[in-house]
Amino acid sequence: MADEQPIRYYKPKSEFKLDITDIQNFVYDMSRCIKCKGCTWVDHTYMPGSKFMTRCPSAAKYEFDAYGAYGKLRIGHAMAEGLLDWNDKALEVMYACTLCGACDVGCKRNLDLEIELSLESLRVKAVKDGVGPMPAHKKIAENVAQSHNIYGAPHQKRTAWIPEGITPAAKADVLYFVGCTASYLNKEIAQSTAKIFKAAGTDFMLMPDEWCCGNTVFSVGLFDEAKALAQRNVDEVRKTGAKTVVTSCAEGYRMWKADYPKLLGISTDDLGFKVLHLVEFVDEKIKNGTLKMKKPLETRLAFHDSCSLGRLSDPWTPYEGKREWMGCVEPRLKRRRGNREIYAQPRDILKAIPGVNLVEMPRTRENAFCCGAGRGAQEAYPDFAKWAVEHRLEEVRDVGVETLVSACPRCKNNFAQAVKASGGDVQVLDISEVICASIEG
Repeated sequence: MADEQPIRYYKPKSEFKLDITDIQNFVYDMSRCIKCKGCTWVDHTYMPGSKFMTRCPSAAKYEFDAYGAYGKLRIGHAMAEGLLDWNDKALEVMYACTLCGACDVGCKRNLDLEIELSLESLRVKAVKDGVGPMPAHKKIAENVAQSHNIYGAPHQKRTAWIPEGITPAAKADVLYFVGCTASYLNKEIAQSTAKIFKAAGTDFMLMPDEWCCGNTVFSVGLFDEAKALAQRNVDEVRKTGAKTVVTSCAEGYRMWKADYPKLLGISTDDLGFKVLHLVEFVDEKIKNGTLKMKKPLETRLAFHDSCSLGRLSDPWTPYEGKREWMGCVEPRLKRRRGNREIYAQPRDILKAIPGVNLVEMPRTRENAFCCGAGRGAQEAYPDFAKWAVEHRLEEVRDVGVETLVSACPRCKNNFAQAVKASGGDVQVLDISEVICASIEG
């Protein structure tokens, strides 16, 4: 007995980075998932009842464990260990997902595993292995490379949205990054935003030559292409001398604030400028008296928390360290938990509008159910996106609101299409339109 060696209950210190280009950085996270399904169910503290108790669109739609984070991580772990190869079903599992962050937020209530980064890394691996992304994603990437927008629309028409009577400044402290959808498809969002700047007495400029932010390109695993876009766009903003970049798109906001730093290996603070969503800008202006909500909006209204505005918008800080006993890391790591970001501001804005009766849906803030339109899911799996948005609309109907407001063009379009298809009478608006209507009054 005296000669027996002591049992090791933990591995020696191992180095790792929060770097999604190497799946090995997330083997620990994938292997430690205990399949508790806290990523699928709304935490019992906040669970509104049996009707709206799920938070993962993929797991709820496909009703098979492989589609939940617990299944994806098990598949990813086997792939990282060389025990499983890609096949059509594995690709579907990884891409029929909106990367909405609900699983990550749920896990960080319990185990602090990096679920979102693991899933992003698996998509990067799919591309590296020559099997990803999906055909619909490749077409978008071609559009971005050739026309600098996801739609393949003429690049020279990108600023055709600018309303009469408003001229962006040649140089200003605030730079409005419009994004592809507001530039070409939802011009009303860009126009409302420009009118809000004017009402606030804020000069704004545009990028001399705005290109796509790269949201879909990054989301589907095309890391190198997304990194090139990030470097190009950040360099262009730095050349302008702008102090603040404002977006009216939640997906663009997440890209500029969190994913550009992730791609470039820097922190959000190192960008050299501040990144704001329009709701942050407006909330500050209302509270300091610069903007007044004048015209009443007599409606019973609900606000949809877009994933990229809320739980995915925490600032990014690169991390490199060592994992020790029981998974403890050194140096300490401040986790991105997605529960402190842009939730209060849009609600405070809507409450400031006379006549608005703001009603909360059962699942809100970090527990909100994704509309299904983001991160490449809608393009590759439109039926999944339709199912997800209809499921979210069940909540809208359940609380009996007349108006649904979001802060992302992708959300607005998906909701509007679903309402039209079902013959519903819910009015779907972007928050920029609501703010502009009240200010103009």
